[in-house]
Amino acid sequence: MKTIDNIPTSKIQRASKMVKTGAKVGVNYIKYYGDRLTKSEAESKVRLNENNAEDIYDGLKQLKGSALKVAQMLSMEKSILPQAYVEKFSLAQFSVPPLSPPLVIKTFKKYFGKLPNEIFDTFNSSSVNAASIGQVHVAEKEGKKLAVKIQYPGVAESISSDLAMVKPIAIKMFNIKGKDSDKYFKEVEDKLVEETNYLLEIKQSKEIVKACKHIPNLKFPTYYEALSSERIITMDWMEGEHLSEFTAYNTDQDKANKLGQALWDFYMYQMHVLKKVHADPHPGNFLVSKESDLIAIDFGCMKIIPDEFYVPYFELARKESIDNPVIFDAKMYELEILREDDSAEELTFFRNLFHEMLSLFTQPFHEDVFDFSDPGFFEKITELGQKYSKSTELRKMNGNRGSKHFIYINRTFFGLYNLMFDLKAKNIQINNYKTL
Repeated sequence: MKTIDNIPTSKIQRASKMVKTGAKVGVNYIKYYGDRLTKSEAESKVRLNENNAEDIYDGLKQLKGSALKVAQMLSMEKSILPQAYVEKFSLAQFSVPPLSPPLVIKTFKKYFGKLPNEIFDTFNSSSVNAASIGQVHVAEKEGKKLAVKIQYPGVAESISSDLAMVKPIAIKMFNIKGKDSDKYFKEVEDKLVEETNYLLEIKQSKEIVKACKHIPNLKFPTYYEALSSERIITMDWMEGEHLSEFTAYNTDQDKANKLGQALWDFYMYQMHVLKKVHADPHPGNFLVSKESDLIAIDFGCMKIIPDEFYVPYFELARKESIDNPVIFDAKMYELEILREDDSAEELTFFRNLFHEMLSLFTQPFHEDVFDFSDPGFFEKITELGQKYSKSTELRKMNGNRGSKHFIYINRTFFGLYNLMFDLKAKNIQINNYKTL
């Protein structure tokens, strides 16, 4: 894979790259209108989506950092985004052009104050894994094989400016209105800032390992603070393949069920016992060992779930709450989904929208055992997402609604559901975490 010798770090450089990308998208639309003269609307739209996804991703992968992280987050929205975007943006999870070896050495020296060969017995300056915020290298010290994650230069410093560039697009895409909409962008910015603080990640990683090491069929690396810094993390090298690689060929249902139960138990234990959850469940953060154990390797994005959100959120997920109009409305207001300043039209629309969504999305929690391999369940989720993404009525409404905590909690569940479906896990004990 081609390597990168430099990353735009200033606001002007990064904005210029975005402008160039925008210009390419504009050209794609001109081509699209030309295609419509000779091709069908559907065929023309597919080509437009493919071209735009390619050009947008090419621009973002040069920027790395927050801009690429947003693409990674969007790649998990399989039920909303066109397939071309999902396929291209999913590369941001663990397969982007890495820094060149000379830039790696320079970056390591900047962040650690020493060269890699002054710290490790061996260090491979060519990356084995590159994602949105950092890339991983193999090293050895005292006979132990290690994974060294190095953050891309300028990532932490460019978060605010990157989000400022993305904000107008997000406001238009999600039809966000109202003076308090900044709370959503602040939530994303705060989490991205945390993700670039590798000392915090080490602390969170050690906490989650200690709290969850008893969960069956779940493994974690050991983290080494003495070999880490604010922008570099050193941990055990864990042998295994990415979850997406495993699911691409696996036909062993027992292995799928074993991994699925471990994954589900891991998330339910965090949600309900720790009230702090790993809010970045994409395939690049999980490996599968030769023994078919699940290995969790990245805890930069952790979301604390405050009781004032946790209680109504999971009360609303109960079937009896969904089926009771009085309780349903009360919880909707408590979670800021319905607003006191809503018009009668907005109240009716969003009440019906969320009732339809929750009736479907909470089904696993209404059962003792659930089959996540059921394509019908996920087809309904996809159909519902597409239905409302195309809704002209929704575009007229104020999309600014819901507690800020929804951003990462909903993202966690969408990601978890997708992973469970990719595994084709069956017979999952939903409340197994209570016995752990």
